[in-house]
Amino acid sequence: MTRNFDIDTDPPTPELLEVARKELRETPELREASIKELRSLLKEATDLHYKDDDDFLLIFLRPCHFYPESALKMMRRIAEFKKNYNNLLHNLMPEDEKRAFTEHNVVNVLANRDQKGRRVLLVNCGALWDPKQVSSEQLFRLFYLIHLIAQLEPETQINGAVVIMDFDGLSLKQVKALSPSFSKLLLTFIQEALPLRLKEVHIIKQPYIFKLVWALFTPFIKEKLNKRMFFHGGDMKKFHQYVSPDVLPKNYGGSLPEIDYSGKDWFPCVGKYVDHIGRYNECGFVAKTD
Repeated sequence: MTRNFDIDTDPPTPELLEVARKELRETPELREASIKELRSLLKEATDLHYKDDDDFLLIFLRPCHFYPESALKMMRRIAEFKKNYNNLLHNLMPEDEKRAFTEHNVVNVLANRDQKGRRVLLVNCGALWDPKQVSSEQLFRLFYLIHLIAQLEPETQINGAVVIMDFDGLSLKQVKALSPSFSKLLLTFIQEALPLRLKEVHIIKQPYIFKLVWALFTPFIKEKLNKRMFFHGGDMKKFHQYVSPDVLPKNYGGSLPEIDYSGKDWFPCVGKYVDHIGRYNECGFVAKTD
């Protein structure tokens, strides 16, 4: 099987635009009008600094179903998140986490999309993750960098993404790293500052000790995300009701070969789009001058 460790920035196909019309209200006329209105709203929001070219504004309009005011609110929440976690995110670039990407198989992206055309992010939170080598904050930074690249894919903007959290072999050392502060960081990001359509989160192969982790996450989970979270344990047939075995590797009961690639294979792709990452780093609240 030929694998392409790169994103797809091609314009949406007619079939994809039909999905966007049905699910996101997207039409050429509404797209043009919404971009124009959001650009105008940004000019009025003098405390915010965002690029305003068409493609950049679409990143925020699509997950907000082309409601410009909703997109502006999202951009404001993102600015707030970046301000609150400035120590983690300020000028973050792929090279800063190259070792975590290339030497540790913690975060991976399936080379293929799922049966609904969604990107699939795989997070190894169990035995494959050594918090002494990759801290929980680094784990988040990897996730954050990957989401910046996914933003550039029209197909992902429209179809959304799925996250698989694999807790196989979870032990106390990982539980300790999944602290309340990390739980709040991750869930605040997902629920407040993620300009992507997160369609489903699947928790798989979690052992009994996972209950300790889940107790930390529960207080921060809002109803919308809670409805999109599914717990499967080792029941792959149940998991396959959401993600088809035809698009999954053998590791997850699928018909594709076992995964033999990792973040190391994806890192050149992430590094290829540093211009976009740099532009996004500049976005947020306008710096106050004395």
